[in-house]
Amino acid sequence: MKIAERWSMYLEIHRLKELGLNVSQIARHLGISRNTVYKYERLEPDELEKAIKELKTRQKKLDCVGGEILSWLKEYPDFSAAQVLDWLLERHPEVDVCESTVRNYVSRLRKEHDIPKTIHKRQYEAVEDPPMGYQMQVDFGETKLKNIKGNLIKLWFITFVLSHSRYKYVAWLDRPFTTADVIQIHENAFAYFGGMTKEIVYDQDHLILVSENYGDLIMTHEFAAYAKKRGFQIYMCRKQDPESKGRTENVVGYVKKNFAKHRMFFNLDKLNEDCLAWLERTGNGKKHNTTKKIPAEVFVLEKQHLRPVLEKMEISCTNSITRRVRKDNTVWYNGNRYSVPLGTYDGMDKEVLVEVVDDNVLVIYDQATARNWPGTIYVMKKAS
Repeated sequence: MKIAERWSMYLEIHRLKELGLNVSQIARHLGISRNTVYKYERLEPDELEKAIKELKTRQKKLDCVGGEILSWLKEYPDFSAAQVLDWLLERHPEVDVCESTVRNYVSRLRKEHDIPKTIHKRQYEAVEDPPMGYQMQVDFGETKLKNIKGNLIKLWFITFVLSHSRYKYVAWLDRPFTTADVIQIHENAFAYFGGMTKEIVYDQDHLILVSENYGDLIMTHEFAAYAKKRGFQIYMCRKQDPESKGRTENVVGYVKKNFAKHRMFFNLDKLNEDCLAWLERTGNGKKHNTTKKIPAEVFVLEKQHLRPVLEKMEISCTNSITRRVRKDNTVWYNGNRYSVPLGTYDGMDKEVLVEVVDDNVLVIYDQATARNWPGTIYVMKKAS
């Protein structure tokens, strides 16, 4: 609050008091707390002047890292106070402050240095919570992070969230997911949760919108066989069922905005390690905006209702995925087109198998015969 505003409020409180209004009436009239009214009505003018001077010179808890916070805000004007707090906890765990302190400090820095904040519309959640241990939701996301050379690196991630407790798990890759990757990461998620749910929800529309690859991954024979062997039910929600989508879409956006945004990419292992640490202190450790509960605390109860995963499953499936043949007899993979023999396109949604070998060799197979055509082995191009 500015000095002039403090004096104006002080004078108005005393004016209303002289008119005979009580503390509650003054507080309602001015839109302030009763404690504030009590504080100002007891002060003499010289006492208020002294208090204002002390406020101007008083050391703030965050002044020791104020320069660093200011540099973040200048470089990333869309930084939220929540992300500032998370970066402080990650880089300066010795700084013991609450969220409101950070929020007020960031707000003051924005005003003093004229750094306006970009407002993002919050996602909407309308679905009721299912019973403990019944359902988790899975979704895929993509983002780009800068490496130490300043180059943008494209990264892919999968989010898992237990629908009741909102307890989350996230895994990252530096290449598109294969069916084997998706299955292995499901196994990792079950190990992280200490069990699995009866039902897993996938947002089919979002999978297809993000990349046609993802929709194909869930529909493969290998994944269907895996789900049957593990014993969980697959539910694919569609546009006609929008309420059931909100929770995973929130997680993908949350990971992008609170964890990944403006983060430097060093290597994949460090990214996954940092993300697990973020989940512990923030993603699962902070109060959820909708439930007003801390996911980690609710998870302690929900974990007891998860179905046990008693044995480790051997992952045995190919790294191939399906691709639809385009009218010009090409297939699209990782932002590039690759040719198949003339006549492969038959006007009937013809699909072929695509497999990456040795990280940079792309092989295209006939889905019917599982054999590749001559000239359909490529050294992969960089994504355009």
